[in-house]
Amino acid sequence: MRYDNAVFECSFGTAAQLKESDMPEIAFSGRSNVGKSSLLNKLMGRKSLARVSSMPGKTVTINFFKLDECRFVDLPGYGYAKVSNAEKLRWSELMEHYFSSGRDIRLVVQLVDMRHAPSKQDIEMIEYMKENNIPFVVALTKCDKLNKTERMNMLEEICGILTNYGEISVVPFSATRGDGTEELRNLIEKYLR
Repeated sequence: MRYDNAVFECSFGTAAQLKESDMPEIAFSGRSNVGKSSLLNKLMGRKSLARVSSMPGKTVTINFFKLDECRFVDLPGYGYAKVSNAEKLRWSELMEHYFSSGRDIRLVVQLVDMRHAPSKQDIEMIEYMKENNIPFVVALTKCDKLNKTERMNMLEEICGILTNYGEISVVPFSATRGDGTEELRNLIEKYLR
């Protein structure tokens, strides 16, 4: 599959704006500031197709990127405290509508910062996907920020927590070094078949 010819297609900020799904979709979910945009750019072999920000909570829309065989869907980050309750509610409704509107969601790449155990919101998202039979994998971002021993210890800790939710593919990922890029691409292509 060609990743480098991906193009930004559109953004939607409310559930009413979402268009019907007409292609398979690979969605990317995670906390604010977990590195979704950096991961997307690395997968697509682009420097700044998905906008990267140093400020958490910047992705407040669902962003669609069109590839030949599918769309990549960048979902709004969750868990950022410095937004109003009204904004959190809008995000929640937007996400709920996205997942319940009969879209052809082939896979969700759930991002978790490898430097920390999964947050309460990460676990809630994983539980939501399990309950709704949504296929997902977990990408452990920022693995390059840990030394070899820390990385092995955190991988063991996180995998131990995730065993409560069945067999889950877990991929340590670094947007800086490229660790996990090919493994994620292979998983995406497997779910697109």
